[in-house]
Amino acid sequence: MIRVVIPYHLRTLVGVNGEVKLEIEGPVTQRAVLDALEARYPALRGTIRDRVTGKRRAFVRFFACEQDLSHDPPDNPLPDEVAAGKEPFLVIGAIAGG
Repeated sequence: MIRVVIPYHLRTLVGVNGEVKLEIEGPVTQRAVLDALEARYPALRGTIRDRVTGKRRAFVRFFACEQDLSHDPPDNPLPDEVAAGKEPFLVIGAIAGG
């Protein structure tokens, strides 16, 4: 069971509280986690990744085990702790401005 933390406004959009738990078949990668998340909650399509290109939105970052995974290839395996459900995969809304 994979644990995923999404930003508050996206939790509100899909009506969940706290972490989302997902079953992932096969290798646990960013793409697999986000595909499963969007399949379970179709309202999230286009909010985290672009609907056409599948690329991460500019102001969204991915973290796991205190590592920024935002620029890693989407098919790289996530850390073992995430795959085992010990640590969550974090989807964070970045803040910009000055």
